[in-house]
Amino acid sequence: MFTGIVEEVGQVVNFIKKSDFANIKIKCKTVLENTEIGDSIAVNGVCLTVVKKDSDSFSADISYETLERSTFKYCTVGWLVNLERALTLNKRLGGHIVQGHVDAVGKIVDIIKFKDAYKLHVSYPAEIDKYIAEKGSITIDGISLTIAKEIDNNTFEVAVIPHTFDVTNLKNKRGGDFVNIEVDVIARYIEKLLKKENNTSKLYKNIQNLMTLEDF
Repeated sequence: MFTGIVEEVGQVVNFIKKSDFANIKIKCKTVLENTEIGDSIAVNGVCLTVVKKDSDSFSADISYETLERSTFKYCTVGWLVNLERALTLNKRLGGHIVQGHVDAVGKIVDIIKFKDAYKLHVSYPAEIDKYIAEKGSITIDGISLTIAKEIDNNTFEVAVIPHTFDVTNLKNKRGGDFVNIEVDVIARYIEKLLKKENNTSKLYKNIQNLMTLEDF
């Protein structure tokens, strides 16, 4: 579990694709503190398990499914990535609940400097449109952000304060770059609950109809 508050930006120093998975090595500093083999670190919003740790880097394996569902399929040596260690019980939840499970790959349409801050327009696949809501939470490359407004053609806008822009890989992004998107997990639970209630309601109506027919 993560908060979407990026701790540092690391750099990919090795990336090897194998038959059914890949291995990534990331140079970093802050997230190595108190990190052990088997711990989880969010890399651009993807929850990865540390399989090896050195004094200035860690390595992780990436499954084939994760490669297909995230921007890691485009990964190259030199990439700058957002890093966050897993949430601990004594840590403030500064962002929102982030699982590190990417829902879709989006694309930055443009980055607009707006006074002292920035506006990002991000396009996304139609299948996650039902989870996109104004003022709702969204995770972009592991960064907890708030949707400022929805734009036509499956595109939303987020406002980014200067601090977030400067301490994440957003400052290195350009229009056309791909990003990992994770929707708010609460929206998924609400969707499932509504589906169950809808099915229960339908079942109840069917039973009522059957009982009415039996009366005749």
